[in-house]
Amino acid sequence: MQSGKSLTGKDSILGPLIKQLTEAALQAELEQHLAHDPQPNRKNGKTSKTIKYPSGNFELDAPRDRNGTFEPQLIKKN
Repeated sequence: MQSGKSLTGKDSILGPLIKQLTEAALQAELEQHLAHDPQPNRKNGKTSKTIKYPSGNFELDAPRDRNGTFEPQLIKKN
């Protein structure tokens, strides 16, 4: 008999881990973008995105910049 959460599927243990790792990577991309942006620019909150992966879906909080010039490479806009 198994106890605890499964690795894959709905409510898996991997879902929150993937979400946390992806959000941290996107935040690092934005920091890098802002450091090299020649125009005055800064963070401007987050936007929610639904991400589909083989084990299910999760809501991702993707960071934004004020000028709207940040184009994430890990997960593209739209």
